[in-house]
Amino acid sequence: MRSSSLPEHQRPTILVVEDEAPLLTLLRYNLEKQGFRVEEATDGPEALLKVNEAKPDLMLLDWMLPAMSGLEVCRQLRRRPETRDLPIIMVTARTEEADAVRALDTGADDHIGKPFTIEALLARIRAVMRRAAGPTTKGALIWQDVSMDRDAHRATRGGRNLHLGPTEYRLLEFFLQHPGRVFSREQLLDAVWGRDIHVELRTVDVHIRRLRKALNGDNDTDVIRTVRSAGYALDVQ
Repeated sequence: MRSSSLPEHQRPTILVVEDEAPLLTLLRYNLEKQGFRVEEATDGPEALLKVNEAKPDLMLLDWMLPAMSGLEVCRQLRRRPETRDLPIIMVTARTEEADAVRALDTGADDHIGKPFTIEALLARIRAVMRRAAGPTTKGALIWQDVSMDRDAHRATRGGRNLHLGPTEYRLLEFFLQHPGRVFSREQLLDAVWGRDIHVELRTVDVHIRRLRKALNGDNDTDVIRTVRSAGYALDVQ
């Protein structure tokens, strides 16, 4: 749905990070035509500066950039609490499946390969922005029979109160925000503990075991899936 009838300050802002001038011009034209407000950056450092000045609603980020790669821009944004949930779509000329996985593992919400049609890009933008909008209930995160009331700082499974320590609570909150997605120990450390705190990787395993114990009753299905050599996900085996 187009939102061009909205005042400019109310339109969703997309930061397009792209060093190819013709493509940048094409993207700006088509995105503005669909009612988006567009900001531009042509390299990684400029992109980070733009985000610091004003956080966009979504970032369209090219992988191959001068000075700093799109992957590194994504990593840095995911390390910051204020941009941890910024929707990012990675644009790449790489077509190998491993490259797509790498983009997602770095923290991108989605990716699209060059060349692409504007229609396909717009569909991905809308889908990512819908996901980023989160649950309709303010303060609540819900997945299957697991729910979290963040206003009351309480979590339940099947109506049963979960007794969680502070770290287990933050782990569950993060998993509930990204159900089904596999995260490595390093990504969980960045997301839950933060980059400024030195924590051994095995510490993640300890807290995962504690979270499992709290989540899974005698007759409950284990909803924390371990993916060998990859990490963990909130998912049914």
